[in-house]
Amino acid sequence: MTGSEILRNEELVVVCCPDISGHLRGKAFPLADLQARLQRGIGWCPTNVQITTFDFIADTPFGALGDLLMIPDPATQVRVDFGDGSASEHFMLGNVHETDGAVWDCCLRSHLLEALSRLQAEAGLSVKCAFELEFQFLDDTPNYGPGFSLIGLRAKKAFAEQFLGALRQAGVEPDSFLKEWGAAQYEVTMHPRIGVTAADHAVITRELARATAERRGEAITFTPIRDPDGAGNGVHVHISLLDDEGRPVTYDSAGPGGLSRPAGQFVAGILHHLPAIVALTAPSVISYDRLTPHRWSAVFNNLGYRDRESAVRICPIVELPGMDPAPQYNFEFRAGDSAASPHLQLAALVFAGLDGIRQGMEPPPPSEEDLSLLSAEELQRRGYVHLPQSLPEALDRLAASDAVRSWFGDRFIEVYVKHKRGEMQFLEGKTREEIFQAYEKAY
Repeated sequence: MTGSEILRNEELVVVCCPDISGHLRGKAFPLADLQARLQRGIGWCPTNVQITTFDFIADTPFGALGDLLMIPDPATQVRVDFGDGSASEHFMLGNVHETDGAVWDCCLRSHLLEALSRLQAEAGLSVKCAFELEFQFLDDTPNYGPGFSLIGLRAKKAFAEQFLGALRQAGVEPDSFLKEWGAAQYEVTMHPRIGVTAADHAVITRELARATAERRGEAITFTPIRDPDGAGNGVHVHISLLDDEGRPVTYDSAGPGGLSRPAGQFVAGILHHLPAIVALTAPSVISYDRLTPHRWSAVFNNLGYRDRESAVRICPIVELPGMDPAPQYNFEFRAGDSAASPHLQLAALVFAGLDGIRQGMEPPPPSEEDLSLLSAEELQRRGYVHLPQSLPEALDRLAASDAVRSWFGDRFIEVYVKHKRGEMQFLEGKTREEIFQAYEKAY
């Protein structure tokens, strides 16, 4: 190299797909090739879908055979410069296709797009949605002050300001950041978005949280539950429905808890299918340590009125003079965590909700009590079903559901179950403490 030649870094763009493990996986290419890659994508391998969260390949029906294309969606492009001399975060989400352009039947983002398309075509409805994400810091400080306190927020205010700045630069509109109840636990929320963008923003938010922590020399985890005796880290999905004109149609003052007829049927579908789809929304071995009474998570398939231990919660609205309830009104799904892909979580909820509309299902009366105190006979009388209490039980319910198979296809369900059984196989012989530590490290 002569004195006049200066080495210039080649900026890379990563195209990623959300996968079964709850992570993003992808390939990088030079920024100079972006326009070409938007058309022809980048090569991908079918067996990549079977890479578990513990970074080994579960039993795969694909083996070493086959080729796919991952085609980036330019609407998802993220480019964040942290201004510290580090490489920018430059990535895009993509959909996985066959080499002839057909949608691959194990592409999670494509499943969500299909669910949303069917909801629009059959019911004339779209979904407006926002995700709440909880996570914990990992260091020698056992706690950062009381839950919801200014002391706790002050401890990580510098992180929060840099993180929320990164979100805004990425096109994600932050809503709130707070010190949560658990040890070293925080929560971030974002403004609602319509359709697939809501799940895209949830994924971007998680990745930028990790990127911010790394640049600050800190470490965080989105594990479903870090301490079996402590608080869990949930993913709460807030949903409202819009009609063809974009008008809110979730609220009706005469409906149960304020739910309109289509919204009530949508919620009834979620509750009806929840014992089968919880394997998709809370998909780790330790997820079921969180889905237990008095952890502010879900235990039964119930609709709750402002109840943070219900599977679906009717959320409060501002009732001040002049405030229209219709645009505010939403319901919150609480039986999920960050071991799952937000795209798969939302796809399962939309498919289940649409089935509720198709079948004209009626929602149960909203509960306002601690259901864990009721006898098994009383729970049965009221129609409440205890959610699966382990991942193997949840997978059995998933595999046995003809409805869920009809939404996602037999091959995807078989691949998913193999993936999760491989995850469980990795944990065989480990102590309970080692299992929790493995998930803490993975997420």
